[in-house]
Amino acid sequence: MHLQRRNKAITEPVSAEVLFKDAVAGTLSQTPGGGTRFAYVQGWKDQIACCFPTTRDEYEWRNGLHPFFEHLGPEGWLREQQARVAHVVQENDFGLLLRYGADCIGAVGVRPPSGSAPFPEITELTANPGRTVSGVQKKLLVVKKGDTFEPAAATGPAPFIAKFNSERLPTLVRNEALSLRWAAEVLGKEEINRFQQAQIAAIGEFALVVTRFDRGPKGEKLRQEDCAQILLKPRGPQYDGKYDAAYEDIAAVIKQHSSRPAIDLLRFYRRLIAFALIGNCDAHLKNFSLLETPSGLRLSPAYDVLNTAIYDGYDQTLALSIGGRKAHLDTVDGALFRTFGRDIGIPDRAIDQTFVNLKRRTGKAATIIQPPEAEEPGGFKSRYAEIVNNTCLRVLGA
Repeated sequence: MHLQRRNKAITEPVSAEVLFKDAVAGTLSQTPGGGTRFAYVQGWKDQIACCFPTTRDEYEWRNGLHPFFEHLGPEGWLREQQARVAHVVQENDFGLLLRYGADCIGAVGVRPPSGSAPFPEITELTANPGRTVSGVQKKLLVVKKGDTFEPAAATGPAPFIAKFNSERLPTLVRNEALSLRWAAEVLGKEEINRFQQAQIAAIGEFALVVTRFDRGPKGEKLRQEDCAQILLKPRGPQYDGKYDAAYEDIAAVIKQHSSRPAIDLLRFYRRLIAFALIGNCDAHLKNFSLLETPSGLRLSPAYDVLNTAIYDGYDQTLALSIGGRKAHLDTVDGALFRTFGRDIGIPDRAIDQTFVNLKRRTGKAATIIQPPEAEEPGGFKSRYAEIVNNTCLRVLGA
């Protein structure tokens, strides 16, 4: 048994085919020095990512897996599942992508090179065979069958992501559903990804099911890149690379890569204020993405919207620095965001209109988070509403 595993490890491919919308766009290879190299195939003309312009044929990363590909993989529960089922060490990013990276978020995929010996078939659906999705939270790619949802098989569409509670945080599903409803009222439904709540029979758990916006109506793959990928932030051993930046860096990404930078910059500005109002202190680089549209790359709808301030023991400083400092939620106010808006190039008039609009819309959204009369003092919704009301008063004067 041990000899077989050792031989398998020796013969495991050291290169992979990189797919873009299911066509072979290039190769990803491990280098002798412990890094990786991505190279476009000869004649390829379509840029597959912001960090891989086709003005060059090759891109090398000296230590480990290139951050663009590293951030395609899972981080938490799904990573443990996939590593266990495939008998791969969890730290083996390259090996996990070889087995599960054919269908990732966005338009880029990774698979073993043509002609290599096939890996043993993975049939355990709770490992999402042939697919992967990033993020620490317990989640699966799922499909709808009749009135129910099931884990996606290795082939075919996977248009939904099911997100579950954790043992430590049994209110995650309720929290995100409430946060998305509130954010849709404040920012507009078109700014938030669609969602519903459903039982996932194969897991035996209730989940928040969100509709993927990186897939078209016929299942076509759309290019999507989060800001950790665009800014080339290594994931880090504790998954902390996504916190190594400032909100000003995201604004710079939008200015450089969006096809409608002025519009998307204002959308980002409104969204960031709304995240603070709702107590979302975990809005890191991977929670902001650019998405392919007919006009080019645009800021994607908001996702992973959560009131994290409600959980005791969790950091209540904003995930990224703003204005040159890490701001605790209790110190965030209107002056901070007005200064930030001017610093990233938003006109004073647009800043004033943003505050007026958010004040009006948070007033209308107040009923969404209003605690029921039967709820005991200190209940979930009471604490949730207290955080939002206090922050709105401090930031908007509302």
